[in-house]
Amino acid sequence: MDLARTEVAEAAPRRRGSARRLGLMALPVAFFAVFFAYPVTAIVARGLRIDGVWRFGRIGEVLGRSDIRHVLWFTTWQALASTALTLLIALPGAYVLARLDFRGKQVLRAVVTVPFVLPTVVVGTAFLTLIGRGGLLDGLWGVRLDTTVWAILLAHVFFNYAVVVRTVGGLWSQLDPRQEEAARMLGASRFAAWRRVTLPALTPAVAAAALMVFLFTFTSFGVVQILGGPTFSTLEVEIYRQTSEIFDLATAAVLTIIQFVAVGAILAVHAGTVRRRETALRLVAPETTARRPRGAGQWALLTGVLASIAVLLVLPLGVLVQRSLDTPGGFGFGYYRALASDDGGLFLVAPIEAVGNSLEYALAATAIAVAVGGLAAVALTGRAGRLVRGFDALLMLPLGVSAVTVGFGFLIALDEPPLDLRSSWILVPLAQALVGVPFVVRTMLPVLRAVDGRLREAASVLGASPWRVWREVDLPMVRRALLIAAGFAFAVSLGEFGATVFIARPDNPTLPVAVARLLGRAGDLNYGQAMALSTILMVVCAVALLLLERMRTTDRTGEF
Repeated sequence: MDLARTEVAEAAPRRRGSARRLGLMALPVAFFAVFFAYPVTAIVARGLRIDGVWRFGRIGEVLGRSDIRHVLWFTTWQALASTALTLLIALPGAYVLARLDFRGKQVLRAVVTVPFVLPTVVVGTAFLTLIGRGGLLDGLWGVRLDTTVWAILLAHVFFNYAVVVRTVGGLWSQLDPRQEEAARMLGASRFAAWRRVTLPALTPAVAAAALMVFLFTFTSFGVVQILGGPTFSTLEVEIYRQTSEIFDLATAAVLTIIQFVAVGAILAVHAGTVRRRETALRLVAPETTARRPRGAGQWALLTGVLASIAVLLVLPLGVLVQRSLDTPGGFGFGYYRALASDDGGLFLVAPIEAVGNSLEYALAATAIAVAVGGLAAVALTGRAGRLVRGFDALLMLPLGVSAVTVGFGFLIALDEPPLDLRSSWILVPLAQALVGVPFVVRTMLPVLRAVDGRLREAASVLGASPWRVWREVDLPMVRRALLIAAGFAFAVSLGEFGATVFIARPDNPTLPVAVARLLGRAGDLNYGQAMALSTILMVVCAVALLLLERMRTTDRTGEF
């Protein structure tokens, strides 16, 4: 009898915890159902449902077209090549930022992260200038590969360098170097010790980073749209063309389904690697492992990494600044001053107002993302059952599902009461928040899971309400992670383009939309203004990320 009462007493807190998690999931699930699943489903239904009848035969018809098969092949091929090239170039950088301590390390970490949040159309234009026909890589080492492909691959390295550095480097910095040193003392060579001790522990993080890079490059939009021209097209670009240029919603719907299935498979594999990585994290040493470079080898590696960052990351950013100052009358701020004038054609307002619009939208999107993502992260801190894992995968879907489909779906689906939002300013922050929520969750979740559950139980036994437990126990420990999550959501919202290009109004353009429209218009003045706006956006993102780095602790905060 006593044993039965004990089991009942122990089961009660678990039931209360499960009920609390379900309650916390309600808002995030409702948010994703209304502003993600509903618009995407509406677009698919518009394309495949004709006269009330589902025409699934269209899937086979679309897949039978040679041009679509070419799009599928190029999408997969360039994603695999981009992932391999990114790992090859970024893994040394992950080691340097994880294991070596040197002056300017925080600034360097922010520099490698800035490209990740820049608008893709801006970077596409910069790489088109750097690596056009007859450019730097044309005929390099005798390879006659079209320089357009080189530009696309290197632009993807530019964007995803930070994913590898922060994902792999975050774990690498926590691995106890004494384990590898012990292997060396037992007679293993430096490479053998690294291969047998460090590499197995790093494998889950490398796999997770590779999957995320593949996901981002598989769904690439702005880079391929600018650099690919009429020859090269990914699924995302083709969805945009079929939707906005050809208005073939049936083909766009089929391509959306294909991308959705592919992204779902990628995220399922990624979830497994994350669980393996979390298991490895329980074995890491808490102390700081970074040391000053020792020996010619480490100094040479540091120099090589700095040189690669300068060429692949800083040079394209420098091109933006140089082009924004290179006016017909010489170097100056003429293009910046022109931003304050309204030409009465491309925009209904002066282009400079896009800066204020973007900041306002990004702040609103950050508030939404933190509220939704914070509740989701708390709900995910429990035992990882099927429901929790499914909910976690749901939160990641906006990173891979076509942003073009989501943006166009907003216009199609949210046009009737009580969700007639097409004329509302909140539509843009809602689209941006969809992208920000996964970053909030991935940043806060490991920190929340690291909080000792016995502290919460003790507070509950002493009579504290769930809200007071959160305020007194969890919040002090996750406050820094919460601020970092908000900063990432803000930076990502500033650069969101795929969905915003459909829903931003001409009288309230965002910075990425304004840049894209200026780039699509002939004339040196329009191009110079686009570069000036891009530079402003780059500076804002750089400042935000530098502030984030100052808030980071020496230990690993979040998954990104």
